Amino acid sequence: MAATIGSALCWWADTKGDQRALIVEDEALTYRELQDWSSRVARHLADAGIAPGERVGVLGPNSLIWPVLALGVLKAGAVLVPLNPRLKPAELRKVLDDSGAVLAIAPAEFAETIARTRELGRDFAAKFFDEFTGLRAGGRDDFRVDVDRDDPVALLFTSGSTGLSKGVVCTNRTLLDIVFEATLTEEGLRPGSTSLLLLPLVFTPGVVWGLVMAVVLGNTLVVEKELRPERAVALIGKHRVNTLFGVPLVFEAIARTPAFAETDVSSLRTAIVGGAAVAPALLKAWADKGVELRQIYGMTEAGGVATATKRAETFTHPDSCGTGSIFSELKVIRADGTEAAPGEEGEIVLRGPGVTPGYWNDPQSTAQALRNGWLHSGDLGTRDEGGRIKFVDRMKDLIITGGINVSPVEIERAIGELAGVEEVAVIAAPDERFGETPAAIVTAGGDIDAAAVVAHCERLMADYKVPRYVVIRSEPLPRLPNGKLSKTAVREEYRDVTGRFEKVR
Repeated sequence: MAATIGSALCWWADTKGDQRALIVEDEALTYRELQDWSSRVARHLADAGIAPGERVGVLGPNSLIWPVLALGVLKAGAVLVPLNPRLKPAELRKVLDDSGAVLAIAPAEFAETIARTRELGRDFAAKFFDEFTGLRAGGRDDFRVDVDRDDPVALLFTSGSTGLSKGVVCTNRTLLDIVFEATLTEEGLRPGSTSLLLLPLVFTPGVVWGLVMAVVLGNTLVVEKELRPERAVALIGKHRVNTLFGVPLVFEAIARTPAFAETDVSSLRTAIVGGAAVAPALLKAWADKGVELRQIYGMTEAGGVATATKRAETFTHPDSCGTGSIFSELKVIRADGTEAAPGEEGEIVLRGPGVTPGYWNDPQSTAQALRNGWLHSGDLGTRDEGGRIKFVDRMKDLIITGGINVSPVEIERAIGELAGVEEVAVIAAPDERFGETPAAIVTAGGDIDAAAVVAHCERLMADYKVPRYVVIRSEPLPRLPNGKLSKTAVREEYRDVTGRFEKVR
Protein backbone atom coordinates (compact mmCIF):
# COMPACT_ATOMS: atom_id res chain seq x y z
CA MET A 1 0.00 0.00 0.00
CA ALA A 2 1.50 3.34 -1.06
CA ALA A 3 -0.05 5.51 1.66
CA THR A 4 2.66 4.97 4.28
CA ILE A 5 5.33 7.01 6.02
CA GLY A 6 7.97 5.04 4.12
CA SER A 7 6.43 5.93 0.77
CA ALA A 8 6.44 9.62 1.72
CA LEU A 9 10.15 9.44 2.56
CA CYS A 10 10.85 7.75 -0.77
CA TRP A 11 8.97 10.52 -2.62
CA TRP A 12 10.93 13.33 -1.00
CA ALA A 13 14.21 11.52 -1.59
CA ASP A 14 13.39 11.35 -5.31
CA THR A 15 11.93 14.87 -5.45
CA LYS A 16 14.39 16.90 -3.37
CA GLY A 17 17.05 14.47 -2.28
CA ASP A 18 19.63 17.18 -1.56
CA GLN A 19 17.46 19.00 1.00
CA ARG A 20 18.41 18.45 4.62
CA ALA A 21 15.90 16.20 6.34
CA LEU A 22 17.55 15.97 9.77
CA ILE A 23 20.03 18.13 11.63
CA VAL A 24 21.11 16.65 14.95
CA GLU A 25 23.74 18.53 16.95
CA ASP A 26 24.80 20.26 13.69
CA GLU A 27 25.26 16.96 11.80
CA ALA A 28 22.89 16.72 8.83
CA LEU A 29 21.30 14.06 6.65
CA THR A 30 19.71 14.88 3.31
CA TYR A 31 16.49 13.19 2.24
CA ARG A 32 18.44 10.93 -0.10
CA GLU A 33 20.84 9.95 2.67
CA LEU A 34 18.00 9.36 5.14
CA GLN A 35 16.12 7.25 2.61
CA ASP A 36 19.10 5.08 1.73
CA TRP A 37 20.38 4.59 5.29
CA SER A 38 16.94 3.74 6.71
CA SER A 39 16.28 1.36 3.79
CA ARG A 40 19.53 -0.47 4.49
CA VAL A 41 18.48 -0.71 8.15
CA ALA A 42 15.12 -2.15 7.06
CA ARG A 43 16.79 -4.67 4.77
CA HIS A 44 19.19 -5.65 7.56
CA LEU A 45 16.29 -6.23 9.96
CA ALA A 46 14.35 -8.25 7.40
CA ASP A 47 17.42 -10.39 6.65
CA ALA A 48 17.81 -10.95 10.41
CA GLY A 49 14.33 -12.47 10.51
CA ILE A 50 12.19 -9.55 11.69
CA ALA A 51 8.78 -10.23 10.18
CA PRO A 52 6.09 -7.67 9.32
CA GLY A 53 3.99 -6.87 12.38
CA GLU A 54 6.62 -7.87 14.93
CA ARG A 55 7.42 -5.26 17.55
CA VAL A 56 10.89 -3.74 17.73
CA GLY A 57 12.00 -1.41 20.53
CA VAL A 58 14.43 1.44 19.88
CA LEU A 59 16.11 2.79 23.00
CA GLY A 60 18.32 5.80 23.47
CA PRO A 61 18.57 9.57 23.84
CA ASN A 62 18.24 11.93 20.88
CA SER A 63 20.88 11.17 18.26
CA LEU A 64 21.27 11.17 14.49
CA ILE A 65 20.85 7.41 14.24
CA TRP A 66 17.71 7.15 16.40
CA PRO A 67 15.28 8.47 13.74
CA VAL A 68 17.11 6.44 11.08
CA LEU A 69 16.51 3.27 13.10
CA ALA A 70 12.89 4.21 13.80
CA LEU A 71 12.21 4.71 10.09
CA GLY A 72 14.08 1.50 9.31
CA VAL A 73 11.79 -0.42 11.65
CA LEU A 74 8.73 1.04 9.91
CA LYS A 75 10.12 0.29 6.44
CA ALA A 76 10.78 -3.32 7.48
CA GLY A 77 7.03 -3.60 8.12
CA ALA A 78 7.61 -3.98 11.86
CA VAL A 79 5.97 -2.02 14.68
CA LEU A 80 8.09 0.67 16.35
CA VAL A 81 8.16 0.72 20.17
CA PRO A 82 10.06 3.84 21.34
CA LEU A 83 11.83 3.11 24.65
CA ASN A 84 12.53 5.89 27.12
CA PRO A 85 16.27 5.76 27.98
CA ARG A 86 15.57 7.04 31.49
CA LEU A 87 13.65 3.89 32.44
CA LYS A 88 15.20 1.32 34.73
CA PRO A 89 15.36 -2.39 33.72
CA ALA A 90 12.15 -3.30 35.56
CA GLU A 91 10.30 -0.50 33.77
CA LEU A 92 11.72 -1.47 30.38
CA ARG A 93 10.79 -5.08 31.09
CA LYS A 94 7.14 -4.07 31.52
CA VAL A 95 6.99 -2.18 28.20
CA LEU A 96 8.78 -4.96 26.31
CA ASP A 97 6.50 -7.59 27.82
CA ASP A 98 3.34 -5.62 27.13
CA SER A 99 4.33 -5.02 23.51
CA GLY A 100 5.68 -8.51 22.95
CA ALA A 101 8.81 -7.00 21.42
CA VAL A 102 11.14 -9.53 19.79
CA LEU A 103 14.08 -7.14 19.49
CA ALA A 104 15.47 -4.10 21.29
CA ILE A 105 18.04 -1.82 19.64
CA ALA A 106 20.15 0.37 21.93
CA PRO A 107 23.41 2.34 22.12
CA ALA A 108 26.43 0.35 23.29
CA GLU A 109 26.48 2.19 26.62
CA PHE A 110 23.10 0.60 27.44
CA ALA A 111 24.45 -2.96 27.11
CA GLU A 112 24.31 -3.57 30.87
CA THR A 113 20.78 -2.16 31.09
CA ILE A 114 19.66 -4.45 28.25
CA ALA A 115 21.34 -7.45 29.89
CA ARG A 116 19.66 -6.79 33.23
CA THR A 117 16.32 -6.27 31.49
CA ARG A 118 16.62 -9.62 29.68
CA GLU A 119 17.32 -11.38 32.98
CA LEU A 120 14.03 -10.17 34.48
CA GLY A 121 11.65 -12.12 32.27
CA ARG A 122 10.81 -13.22 28.74
CA ASP A 123 13.85 -13.20 26.50
CA PHE A 124 14.21 -10.98 23.46
CA ALA A 125 16.96 -10.33 20.94
CA ALA A 126 19.26 -7.33 21.30
CA LYS A 127 21.22 -5.32 18.78
CA PHE A 128 23.30 -2.22 19.27
CA PHE A 129 23.67 0.99 17.32
CA ASP A 130 27.20 0.12 16.18
CA GLU A 131 25.77 -2.69 14.06
CA PHE A 132 23.82 -0.12 12.03
CA THR A 133 26.33 2.73 11.90
CA GLY A 134 28.26 1.12 9.06
CA LEU A 135 25.08 0.94 6.98
CA ARG A 136 25.23 4.70 6.47
CA ALA A 137 27.57 4.21 3.51
CA GLY A 138 26.41 2.49 0.35
CA GLY A 139 24.52 2.94 -2.87
CA ARG A 140 20.94 3.93 -3.49
CA ASP A 141 18.44 1.76 -1.63
CA ASP A 142 14.65 2.07 -1.71
CA PHE A 143 13.86 -1.14 0.18
CA ARG A 144 10.61 -1.22 2.11
CA VAL A 145 7.93 -3.72 3.00
CA ASP A 146 4.44 -2.55 2.09
CA VAL A 147 1.87 -2.69 4.87
CA ASP A 148 -1.82 -1.90 4.97
CA ARG A 149 -2.86 1.60 5.96
CA ASP A 150 -4.74 0.25 8.99
CA ASP A 151 -1.94 -1.96 10.26
CA PRO A 152 -0.26 -0.87 13.52
CA VAL A 153 3.09 0.81 12.86
CA ALA A 154 3.95 2.19 16.32
CA LEU A 155 3.06 1.61 19.98
CA LEU A 156 3.43 4.69 22.17
CA PHE A 157 3.31 3.71 25.83
CA THR A 158 1.60 6.05 28.24
CA SER A 159 1.11 5.76 32.01
CA GLY A 160 -2.41 5.06 33.17
CA SER A 161 -4.16 5.96 36.40
CA THR A 162 -4.16 2.26 37.30
CA GLY A 163 -0.37 2.18 37.19
CA LEU A 164 -0.39 -0.20 34.24
CA SER A 165 1.44 0.86 31.09
CA LYS A 166 -0.74 0.92 28.00
CA GLY A 167 0.48 0.77 24.42
CA VAL A 168 -1.41 3.29 22.30
CA VAL A 169 -1.74 1.87 18.79
CA CYS A 170 -0.78 4.16 15.90
CA THR A 171 -1.55 3.04 12.36
CA ASN A 172 -0.37 4.54 9.10
CA ARG A 173 -3.87 5.91 8.64
CA THR A 174 -4.05 7.68 12.02
CA LEU A 175 -0.55 9.17 11.68
CA LEU A 176 -1.13 10.40 8.12
CA ASP A 177 -4.52 11.81 9.11
CA ILE A 178 -2.87 13.75 11.95
CA VAL A 179 -0.45 15.27 9.46
CA PHE A 180 -3.25 16.03 6.99
CA GLU A 181 -5.40 17.81 9.56
CA ALA A 182 -2.41 19.79 10.88
CA THR A 183 -1.87 21.40 7.45
CA LEU A 184 -5.40 22.55 6.68
CA THR A 185 -5.71 25.86 8.51
CA GLU A 186 -3.83 29.12 8.07
CA GLU A 187 -2.27 28.51 11.47
CA GLY A 188 -1.18 24.98 10.55
CA LEU A 189 2.07 23.41 9.47
CA ARG A 190 3.38 23.71 5.93
CA PRO A 191 5.48 21.53 3.60
CA GLY A 192 9.05 22.73 3.36
CA SER A 193 9.12 24.17 6.89
CA THR A 194 11.80 23.81 9.54
CA SER A 195 10.95 22.52 13.01
CA LEU A 196 13.04 22.53 16.17
CA LEU A 197 12.69 19.60 18.58
CA LEU A 198 13.97 20.22 22.12
CA LEU A 199 12.11 17.24 23.61
CA PRO A 200 12.97 13.51 23.54
CA LEU A 201 12.30 11.73 20.25
CA VAL A 202 10.84 8.76 22.15
CA PHE A 203 7.67 10.58 23.26
CA THR A 204 4.62 11.55 21.21
CA PRO A 205 5.87 15.10 20.41
CA GLY A 206 9.09 13.63 19.07
CA VAL A 207 7.70 10.67 17.15
CA VAL A 208 4.48 12.19 15.79
CA TRP A 209 4.93 15.97 15.71
CA GLY A 210 8.66 15.77 15.12
CA LEU A 211 9.75 12.84 12.97
CA VAL A 212 6.53 11.75 11.25
CA MET A 213 5.37 15.29 10.55
CA ALA A 214 8.73 16.22 9.03
CA VAL A 215 9.08 13.12 6.85
CA VAL A 216 5.54 13.24 5.48
CA LEU A 217 5.66 16.98 4.71
CA GLY A 218 9.23 17.01 3.39
CA ASN A 219 10.37 19.34 6.17
CA THR A 220 13.68 19.83 7.94
CA LEU A 221 13.75 18.64 11.55
CA VAL A 222 16.41 20.15 13.82
CA VAL A 223 16.91 17.93 16.87
CA GLU A 224 18.81 18.78 20.03
CA LYS A 225 20.06 16.19 22.52
CA GLU A 226 18.89 18.34 25.42
CA LEU A 227 17.43 21.74 26.17
CA ARG A 228 20.18 24.37 26.12
CA PRO A 229 18.27 27.65 26.03
CA GLU A 230 21.02 29.88 24.65
CA ARG A 231 21.77 27.41 21.88
CA ALA A 232 18.05 26.99 21.13
CA VAL A 233 17.69 30.74 20.53
CA ALA A 234 20.67 30.68 18.19
CA LEU A 235 19.23 27.74 16.24
CA ILE A 236 15.89 29.52 15.75
CA GLY A 237 17.72 32.43 14.19
CA LYS A 238 20.24 30.38 12.23
CA HIS A 239 17.77 27.97 10.63
CA ARG A 240 14.81 30.37 10.49
CA VAL A 241 12.78 27.82 12.43
CA ASN A 242 9.05 27.86 11.66
CA THR A 243 7.73 25.41 14.26
CA LEU A 244 8.52 24.93 17.96
CA PHE A 245 6.53 22.93 20.46
CA GLY A 246 7.03 22.00 24.09
CA VAL A 247 5.96 22.35 27.69
CA PRO A 248 5.95 25.82 29.31
CA LEU A 249 9.38 25.36 30.89
CA VAL A 250 10.90 25.11 27.37
CA PHE A 251 9.51 28.49 26.36
CA GLU A 252 10.26 30.00 29.78
CA ALA A 253 13.90 28.89 29.67
CA ILE A 254 14.37 30.35 26.18
CA ALA A 255 12.67 33.63 27.08
CA ARG A 256 14.97 34.10 30.10
CA THR A 257 18.16 34.05 28.02
CA PRO A 258 19.86 37.39 27.18
CA ALA A 259 20.05 36.25 23.55
CA PHE A 260 16.25 36.07 23.32
CA ALA A 261 15.94 39.85 23.39
CA GLU A 262 18.52 40.24 20.63
CA THR A 263 17.51 37.42 18.25
CA ASP A 264 14.93 37.61 15.48
CA VAL A 265 12.50 34.76 16.20
CA SER A 266 9.69 36.04 13.98
CA SER A 267 10.16 33.08 11.62
CA LEU A 268 8.15 31.01 14.14
CA ARG A 269 4.72 30.62 12.55
CA THR A 270 3.60 27.78 14.80
CA ALA A 271 4.52 27.78 18.49
CA ILE A 272 2.40 25.43 20.55
CA VAL A 273 2.64 24.79 24.26
CA GLY A 274 0.94 22.28 26.54
CA GLY A 275 1.33 19.97 29.52
CA ALA A 276 0.87 22.68 32.17
CA ALA A 277 -0.72 26.08 32.68
CA VAL A 278 0.85 28.97 30.75
CA ALA A 279 1.44 32.23 32.63
CA PRO A 280 0.17 35.43 30.96
CA ALA A 281 3.65 36.93 31.40
CA LEU A 282 5.09 34.14 29.25
CA LEU A 283 2.50 34.77 26.53
CA LYS A 284 3.42 38.44 26.55
CA ALA A 285 7.17 37.80 26.45
CA TRP A 286 6.81 35.86 23.21
CA ALA A 287 4.13 38.14 21.76
CA ASP A 288 6.53 41.05 22.19
CA LYS A 289 8.84 39.15 19.84
CA GLY A 290 6.06 38.65 17.29
CA VAL A 291 5.21 35.05 18.29
CA GLU A 292 1.81 33.91 19.57
CA LEU A 293 2.06 30.90 21.86
CA ARG A 294 -0.95 28.68 21.26
CA GLN A 295 -2.04 26.46 24.12
CA ILE A 296 -3.04 22.93 23.22
CA TYR A 297 -5.10 20.15 24.72
CA GLY A 298 -4.40 16.60 23.74
CA MET A 299 -3.28 13.16 24.76
CA THR A 300 -1.25 10.34 23.27
CA GLU A 301 -4.49 8.53 22.40
CA ALA A 302 -5.44 11.46 20.14
CA GLY A 303 -2.05 11.92 18.51
CA GLY A 304 -0.83 14.46 21.05
CA VAL A 305 -2.80 17.53 19.92
CA ALA A 306 -6.58 17.62 19.58
CA THR A 307 -7.14 21.37 19.78
CA ALA A 308 -5.11 24.57 20.02
CA THR A 309 -5.95 28.16 20.81
CA LYS A 310 -6.62 30.20 17.70
CA ARG A 311 -3.88 32.73 17.16
CA ALA A 312 -6.33 35.64 17.30
CA GLU A 313 -7.54 34.48 20.74
CA THR A 314 -4.14 34.10 22.39
CA PHE A 315 -4.78 37.07 24.70
CA THR A 316 -8.57 37.33 24.67
CA HIS A 317 -8.94 33.72 25.86
CA PRO A 318 -5.56 32.86 27.42
CA ASP A 319 -6.91 30.04 29.59
CA SER A 320 -8.67 28.15 26.79
CA CYS A 321 -7.24 25.68 24.30
CA GLY A 322 -9.44 26.26 21.30
CA THR A 323 -12.60 24.71 19.94
CA GLY A 324 -11.20 21.60 18.27
CA SER A 325 -9.85 21.17 14.76
CA ILE A 326 -11.41 20.81 11.33
CA PHE A 327 -12.11 17.10 11.80
CA SER A 328 -11.48 16.71 15.53
CA GLU A 329 -14.45 17.42 17.79
CA LEU A 330 -14.48 17.93 21.54
CA LYS A 331 -17.32 18.21 24.01
CA VAL A 332 -17.85 18.19 27.76
CA ILE A 333 -20.29 15.65 29.16
CA ARG A 334 -21.96 14.87 32.47
CA ALA A 335 -21.71 11.51 34.22
CA ASP A 336 -24.93 10.38 32.49
CA GLY A 337 -23.45 11.11 29.04
CA THR A 338 -25.50 14.24 28.32
CA GLU A 339 -23.67 17.34 27.17
CA ALA A 340 -22.79 19.81 29.91
CA ALA A 341 -24.05 23.38 29.75
CA PRO A 342 -21.59 26.22 29.09
CA GLY A 343 -19.47 26.74 32.21
CA GLU A 344 -20.53 23.43 33.74
CA GLU A 345 -17.72 21.05 34.60
CA GLY A 346 -17.70 17.59 33.06
CA GLU A 347 -15.49 15.07 31.32
CA ILE A 348 -13.75 16.09 28.10
CA VAL A 349 -14.44 13.61 25.29
CA LEU A 350 -13.19 13.81 21.73
CA ARG A 351 -13.26 12.14 18.37
CA GLY A 352 -11.33 12.62 15.17
CA PRO A 353 -9.09 10.97 12.59
CA GLY A 354 -6.05 10.95 14.88
CA VAL A 355 -7.72 8.98 17.68
CA THR A 356 -6.16 5.58 18.32
CA PRO A 357 -8.11 2.45 17.39
CA GLY A 358 -7.24 1.15 20.85
CA TYR A 359 -4.62 -0.15 23.26
CA TRP A 360 -2.35 -3.00 22.29
CA ASN A 361 -3.73 -6.36 23.46
CA ASP A 362 -5.93 -4.61 26.03
CA PRO A 363 -9.59 -4.88 24.99
CA GLN A 364 -10.82 -3.95 28.47
CA SER A 365 -8.99 -0.59 28.56
CA THR A 366 -9.95 0.02 24.93
CA ALA A 367 -13.63 -0.53 25.66
CA GLN A 368 -13.43 1.75 28.68
CA ALA A 369 -11.73 4.59 26.79
CA LEU A 370 -13.57 4.37 23.45
CA ARG A 371 -17.32 4.46 23.94
CA ASN A 372 -20.01 5.33 21.42
CA GLY A 373 -17.45 6.69 18.99
CA TRP A 374 -15.85 9.07 21.52
CA LEU A 375 -12.52 8.91 23.34
CA HIS A 376 -13.09 9.50 27.05
CA SER A 377 -10.14 11.50 28.33
CA GLY A 378 -10.67 11.19 32.06
CA ASP A 379 -10.03 14.94 32.24
CA LEU A 380 -12.33 17.53 33.75
CA GLY A 381 -13.12 20.62 31.71
CA THR A 382 -15.67 23.22 30.67
CA ARG A 383 -16.82 24.87 27.44
CA ASP A 384 -17.83 28.50 27.12
CA GLU A 385 -20.60 29.93 24.95
CA GLY A 386 -18.20 30.07 22.01
CA GLY A 387 -17.35 26.39 22.33
CA ARG A 388 -13.85 26.96 23.70
CA ILE A 389 -12.48 24.17 25.85
CA LYS A 390 -10.91 24.95 29.21
CA PHE A 391 -9.00 22.24 31.05
CA VAL A 392 -9.89 22.19 34.77
CA ASP A 393 -8.30 19.12 36.34
CA ARG A 394 -7.63 15.45 35.82
CA MET A 395 -10.27 12.99 36.84
CA LYS A 396 -7.40 10.50 36.78
CA ASP A 397 -4.55 10.74 39.27
CA LEU A 398 -1.79 11.24 36.72
CA ILE A 399 1.02 13.64 37.59
CA ILE A 400 2.45 15.60 34.68
CA THR A 401 6.03 16.58 35.49
CA GLY A 402 7.92 18.45 32.81
CA GLY A 403 5.31 17.32 30.28
CA ILE A 404 5.83 13.60 31.13
CA ASN A 405 2.96 11.52 32.52
CA VAL A 406 3.78 9.79 35.81
CA SER A 407 1.47 7.28 37.46
CA PRO A 408 1.11 7.74 41.23
CA VAL A 409 0.08 4.09 41.51
CA GLU A 410 3.41 2.96 40.07
CA ILE A 411 5.31 5.01 42.67
CA GLU A 412 2.99 3.83 45.46
CA ARG A 413 3.62 0.21 44.54
CA ALA A 414 7.37 0.75 44.59
CA ILE A 415 7.37 2.50 47.97
CA GLY A 416 4.98 -0.12 49.36
CA GLU A 417 7.65 -2.79 48.81
CA LEU A 418 9.96 -1.06 51.30
CA ALA A 419 10.04 -2.86 54.65
CA GLY A 420 8.34 -0.82 57.35
CA VAL A 421 5.99 1.05 55.02
CA GLU A 422 2.38 0.48 56.04
CA GLU A 423 0.61 2.58 53.40
CA VAL A 424 1.43 5.35 50.96
CA ALA A 425 -0.33 7.92 48.81
CA VAL A 426 1.45 9.85 46.07
CA ILE A 427 0.03 13.20 45.00
CA ALA A 428 1.08 16.05 42.75
CA ALA A 429 2.92 18.96 44.32
CA PRO A 430 3.33 22.25 42.42
CA ASP A 431 6.82 22.87 41.07
CA GLU A 432 8.12 26.07 39.49
CA ARG A 433 10.32 24.25 36.99
CA PHE A 434 8.37 21.10 36.13
CA GLY A 435 4.79 22.23 36.73
CA GLU A 436 4.18 19.29 39.04
CA THR A 437 6.36 16.83 40.94
CA PRO A 438 5.51 13.71 42.97
CA ALA A 439 5.01 13.99 46.72
CA ALA A 440 4.82 10.79 48.77
CA ILE A 441 2.79 10.69 51.99
CA VAL A 442 3.95 7.59 53.87
CA THR A 443 2.62 5.91 56.99
CA ALA A 444 5.50 3.89 58.38
CA GLY A 445 7.01 2.45 61.50
CA GLY A 446 10.54 1.60 62.51
CA ASP A 447 13.51 3.38 61.02
CA ILE A 448 11.96 4.48 57.73
CA ASP A 449 12.91 8.02 56.77
CA ALA A 450 12.70 10.17 53.66
CA ALA A 451 16.23 9.29 52.56
CA ALA A 452 15.41 5.57 52.61
CA VAL A 453 12.30 6.15 50.52
CA VAL A 454 14.22 8.20 47.95
CA ALA A 455 17.08 5.69 47.75
CA HIS A 456 14.62 2.83 47.26
CA CYS A 457 12.80 4.69 44.48
CA GLU A 458 16.03 5.66 42.75
CA ARG A 459 16.95 1.98 42.47
CA LEU A 460 13.67 1.11 40.80
CA MET A 461 12.49 4.09 38.75
CA ALA A 462 13.52 6.87 36.41
CA ASP A 463 14.61 10.01 38.23
CA TYR A 464 11.57 12.08 37.22
CA LYS A 465 9.33 9.60 39.06
CA VAL A 466 11.27 9.77 42.33
CA PRO A 467 9.37 11.96 44.83
CA ARG A 468 10.84 15.35 45.63
CA TYR A 469 8.73 15.56 48.78
CA VAL A 470 8.44 12.70 51.27
CA VAL A 471 6.29 13.05 54.38
CA ILE A 472 6.62 10.30 57.00
CA ARG A 473 3.71 9.99 59.43
CA SER A 474 2.57 7.50 62.05
CA GLU A 475 -1.19 8.06 61.63
CA PRO A 476 -3.19 6.03 59.07
CA LEU A 477 -4.08 7.79 55.85
CA PRO A 478 -7.69 9.02 55.51
CA ARG A 479 -10.21 6.53 54.15
CA LEU A 480 -13.57 6.60 52.40
CA PRO A 481 -16.61 4.91 53.99
CA ASN A 482 -16.00 1.88 51.75
CA GLY A 483 -12.50 1.54 53.18
CA LYS A 484 -10.64 2.81 50.14
CA LEU A 485 -7.93 5.40 50.61
CA SER A 486 -9.28 8.92 50.05
CA LYS A 487 -6.92 10.69 47.67
CA THR A 488 -9.16 13.75 47.84
CA ALA A 489 -8.66 13.99 51.60
CA VAL A 490 -4.90 13.43 51.25
CA ARG A 491 -4.64 16.21 48.68
CA GLU A 492 -6.62 18.54 50.90
CA GLU A 493 -4.50 17.78 53.98
CA TYR A 494 -1.28 18.31 52.04
CA ARG A 495 -2.36 21.03 49.63
CA ASP A 496 0.43 23.20 51.08
CA VAL A 497 3.05 20.44 51.18
CA THR A 498 5.61 22.65 49.42
CA GLY A 499 5.28 25.29 52.13
CA ARG A 500 5.30 22.97 55.12
CA PHE A 501 8.01 20.53 54.07
CA GLU A 502 11.45 20.78 52.51
CA LYS A 503 12.36 19.09 49.24
CA VAL A 504 14.26 15.87 49.84
CA ARG A 505 16.03 15.92 46.47
